[in-house]
This record gives sequence, structure tokens and C-alpha cells, in this order.
Amino acid sequence: MSRVVVGLSGGVDSAVAALLLKQAGHELSAVFMKNWDDDDDEAYCPAKQDLQDARGVCERLDIGLQTVSFSAEYWNRVFRHFLDEYQAGRTPNPDILCNQEIKFRAFLDFALAHGADAIATGHYARVGKDGMTRLLRAVDGKKDQTYFLYTLNQSRLERSLFPIGHLEKTVVRELAAQAGFQNHDKKDSTGICFIGERKFREFLERYLPRRPGEIRTLDDKIIGEHQGLMFHTIGQRQGLGIGGRKGSAREPWYVADKDLGNNILRVVQGSNHPALFNRRLRAGRLHWIAGSAPALPFTCTARIRYRQPDQPCLVTRGSEGTGIVEFREPQRAVTPGQSVVFYDGEICLGGGIIEAAL
Repeated sequence: MSRVVVGLSGGVDSAVAALLLKQAGHELSAVFMKNWDDDDDEAYCPAKQDLQDARGVCERLDIGLQTVSFSAEYWNRVFRHFLDEYQAGRTPNPDILCNQEIKFRAFLDFALAHGADAIATGHYARVGKDGMTRLLRAVDGKKDQTYFLYTLNQSRLERSLFPIGHLEKTVVRELAAQAGFQNHDKKDSTGICFIGERKFREFLERYLPRRPGEIRTLDDKIIGEHQGLMFHTIGQRQGLGIGGRKGSAREPWYVADKDLGNNILRVVQGSNHPALFNRRLRAGRLHWIAGSAPALPFTCTARIRYRQPDQPCLVTRGSEGTGIVEFREPQRAVTPGQSVVFYDGEICLGGGIIEAAL
């Protein structure tokens, strides 16, 4: 059997991944990554409890645990990009970049340098081979995380194991309970990768200055003031501070667009306003897991957000290395900075960063 290093987060998914690898007879060790050292506020980022839970798993399985910090890599490769994107008025997805730069680059390189044959994580995904290495959807469609893994390439995917990808979440928790893991009923983590759940506006203000501006309707009526375009995303309803207005419909307001040049937030009323929907988008920084793009144009399905049902689309070539994605049905809240991820049945083909709705 191979030498495998499993990334333990303190959660139940990576714990059961380790359990299954141990049962399969792999030479197993574990790494706990703590990559956010800016503060020790356990209310938002309970790293001490997570480390304690990871230690408990290792004790039950009789495997070694090493704590490793990739804080510099996280700051330089993930968090700086996160701030730059928000400052530019876009809405990034740090979990995707975190997987690309930390879990399947820094961690993988560390493990290989220390004699491992592969790493393993608790992601809900699978790997298949048919002449090349494929990233496949998890059996549990509600938990499938291939959307966050589309930036993996052949060499990194070949060295990565996803032991729980064939299991339903309920089974994972049952196995954890049977193994005596104290974290078997621990709630799933949310929030920013390695940073945790926070009051987002307050957190962002620690790093980026406010830049107030006008909130306007599509016909240019000024109806309020925002504190910074970075605090808002396309399709957002909460936090606009507009409320009901005399002479207007009673429907809530939604963010429809950001005028970056003039620092104006454009809003519309009603969750189904036509301005919230687009049939086409332009995506850049395209990445294909197979190593090259399918012959363009091609049809497939795609998601523009995690857990969105698959949407049939046509992908054609755009200018300067971009791709144009045309959906069969208009899509709500196409958001620059987020990712569009492509699928052929159960195979995740790759994806790109949304540059603009068209």
C-alpha cells in the first residue's frame, strides 16, 4: 500500500477519510493546517478546538499528527487576491483559490517532499481513470464539492485521494460515531477558508477602506448611499438600507449592477426583475482538468454557484483566451469574480472566472 498524508481539519469528513485509509492498509500520517495567524479570535476561527478534535481522531486511529502552517503562502497566494478582487468590485470565491494554492499545492508539495505518495482530504468528490485522470462528482449530490476543485490539473489529481466521495453524508457521520470519534456530530464548517465565520463587513473593513457612493435605480434616481461597492454582490437583497419608498412598489430592492468607474450601486425592485437575469457570460482564466480545452464550440452543463442545479449551455471561443457561455435559460445574478464550472455528465471538465454578464 502507498504512503498517504491526510489533511485533518478537525471535522467529521476528513476524520472518516482517515478512518477509511487506515482500514485499507495505507501507511498513514496526518497534517493539521493552521494558516490564518492574524488573530486568535476563537469565536470566529476555533482553531484550538479543531486541533483538539484532529488529535482525538489520530489517537483513536493510532497515527501521527503534525501541525503545519502555510500562513505566508495563504496570505500571498489567497488572501491578497481576495482583497484585490473585492477592492475591484468583484466577488471572489476564496475556497476555490484555497484549494488550488494551499491544499493541493502547498500541502501536496510538503507531503511529497516528505516521502508521501499521495495526499487525502475529506472533500466530497471522486477520481476516475479512462486514459487520463478525471475529477468526478461525489455520490452525494447535495454535498458534491467538485465546483471548488475545478482548478486541479492531471499531476495534482493523480496524487490526490478523496476517500469519502462514494458515501452519503449520513453514512459518514454513522461511521464516525461507530469509530468513537468525538466530532461525529460536529456541525459542518462555513465561512472563509481557514478564516472562519465572521461579520463580513466588519472583517473586510479591517483591510480595505470604505468608499461611500450613491445607490441609484436603472433610470438614474438616487435612492440611497452605499459604504463601498465591495460590501455588495449581484442579486443581493440584505444590507442595502433602502427600505420602502413613497410612490414605489412594495417589493424589496436587489443589486443589479456595479458602476465601478462612478462608484454607483444600481438596484432594482423584485427578485425576478429582468435586469437580474442574463443568458450569456464571458469567462477568463479558463482551466481544463484534462490539460487542454475540448474542441470549441461544445455543449455541456455548467454551474455559476455552488449547489446550483446543472444548467445546459454552449461554450464558444471569446477574444484573448476567454470563453463565451450561452445558457439555454437566463441565469439569475451572474456575478463577476465567481466561477463558472463545466460538466459532462459526472465528469468535471474545468471552469473559469466570470468576467462579465452579457
